[in-house]
Amino acid sequence: MRPANVYRLGLKELVSLRHDLVLVLLIAYAFTIAIIAPAKGVKLELANASVAVVDEDRSPLSRQIREGLRRPFFQPPTMLALGDIDSGMDAGHYTFVVDIPPRFQADLAAARPTALQLNVDATAMASAGSGARYIERMVSEEASAFLASQALEMPLAVTPVTRLAFNPNGESAWFLAVMQIANMCTLLGILLTGAALIREREHGTIEHLLVMPLTPVEIMVAKMAANGLVILLAATTALLVVVRGFLEVPIAGSVPLFALGLAVYLFSLTAIGTFLATVSHSMPQFGLLSIPVFLVMYMLSGANTPLDAMPELLQKIMLVSPTTHFVAFSQSVVFRGAGMPLVWPQLMATAALGALAFVAALIRFRRTVSLTRL
Repeated sequence: MRPANVYRLGLKELVSLRHDLVLVLLIAYAFTIAIIAPAKGVKLELANASVAVVDEDRSPLSRQIREGLRRPFFQPPTMLALGDIDSGMDAGHYTFVVDIPPRFQADLAAARPTALQLNVDATAMASAGSGARYIERMVSEEASAFLASQALEMPLAVTPVTRLAFNPNGESAWFLAVMQIANMCTLLGILLTGAALIREREHGTIEHLLVMPLTPVEIMVAKMAANGLVILLAATTALLVVVRGFLEVPIAGSVPLFALGLAVYLFSLTAIGTFLATVSHSMPQFGLLSIPVFLVMYMLSGANTPLDAMPELLQKIMLVSPTTHFVAFSQSVVFRGAGMPLVWPQLMATAALGALAFVAALIRFRRTVSLTRL
């Protein structure tokens, strides 16, 4: 492989990409709006949840509980009649309905057993669990404050103290913004490289390259390097300008180390994109083939749900995906400030998987070139 040939072919790829307005706009969109919109619009924490209260007690304590359901966690609570609970939840009007029974305050003051019912619409998965815990804690605190104000004897209790590491306020935008960069890199790393190869074949320019003193590995490496370089520069710029600048997400670790890991990851992705292009016969077929590959790689990488929560067999299978290792790498560097001594296993695993994908893509590309020459 001659570096001069790879350099000139890479320049050709960059010139072709510069004149492809659709791809340029796609890259600009992917590393700006596609990062900002989910970070600002998607809320994994409890925010502005709809809630209703059935107050059968009408006591000062029940009023304090109603007032405890406050913004920004909840919308102003709606007062319901007992018979309207089922219809309201069936219609999806309320995520939470609190039913305070009659004589709730009196039973509590007399140390008689009492219960408060909390109805939760569990289809609202993002807020159901955290909202239920918040309401339970709030009711417990209000009940304890009421008993203390009445100078009643309170049982000893254990008070847990929680410390949120790496994201003290639990803001989902911090997590979503960085994971969107990984998401867009995964998508574009596969699509741009594969589309560049398919475009050469469909336009008939691959034959022009084959009559030149070029080897298949030079053609393939040039396409991988050029497209990977564009994504690397765009993603690094997005991390600094969009994530840290506009969204004000702190970056605990080293940006050069993150860029190094991203470069290794893009090597794997562009090799996968090249391999998929060699087994596809047209651009639509490549698109249909790359979409499920991208979805499986990203959705099961640990970026959306913890890898430990998946079935054990699936965890082992996903170890062959470079996305799994890069997600762990990026979270360690960006959020926890980890250095090379802690993240080198993920870096080496990504590089090893990329090397395997590169060899497989090169074998397939040589075969494709041989069939084209025939």
